[in-house]
Amino acid sequence: MDKPSAILPGALDQLKSDLTKPKASKNEMGQEQFFDLMVTQLQNQDPFNPMESGDFLGQIAQFSTVNGISELQKSFAALASSLQSNQALQASTMVGRDVVIPRDTLTLKAGEPAALATTVTDAAANVRLTITDGSGQIVRQTLLGPQNAGRLNYVWDGTNDAGQRVAGGGYRARFDAAIGGQEIALETSVRARVDSVSLARNGLPPTLNVDGYGTVDITDVLEIL
Repeated sequence: MDKPSAILPGALDQLKSDLTKPKASKNEMGQEQFFDLMVTQLQNQDPFNPMESGDFLGQIAQFSTVNGISELQKSFAALASSLQSNQALQASTMVGRDVVIPRDTLTLKAGEPAALATTVTDAAANVRLTITDGSGQIVRQTLLGPQNAGRLNYVWDGTNDAGQRVAGGGYRARFDAAIGGQEIALETSVRARVDSVSLARNGLPPTLNVDGYGTVDITDVLEIL
């Protein structure tokens, strides 16, 4: 018999009584409310034109899909919260450590060296480092010679081409490499210490407060030392 007019209401009542989940809020339809609605629909259907079992099963499948999506959204929200907590924990362990971040501007502290780095994209016949001051004047220019592909670190001692120590403040560094007969500008990075960590809200990752460079997104960190 294809018409569910006689058996289904009782089966739905039994299924509804087994539900243990809390009731949904006023703005949501939970499982219990859904089965109440289905029982009422079956009890008040036209006996001469009862609901087809296919229609009935289709409504259940539709509700199951919507309910499944809702549960999936809750799972993703829980996962996002867990990942954010894990990020915050990882970020907290970086306080007091040095990180490498992409910057072509550097902050030189009086009497202290500045650690720079770049990535040579291919074997280079020569690599040149140029450091300029705030007015664009060249302070130091150094030829670093042939370099293989990979990370290249350099520590500027804070002196100019004449060997005199320059004042502390902001400077700009640029690495250029001679690769394949062409001069190519390379990305410049700086090394600095993490002073503290700021935890963001609304699912955003934490940010690092880096000595001399202010706020830095944790996703911008190239290396932790």
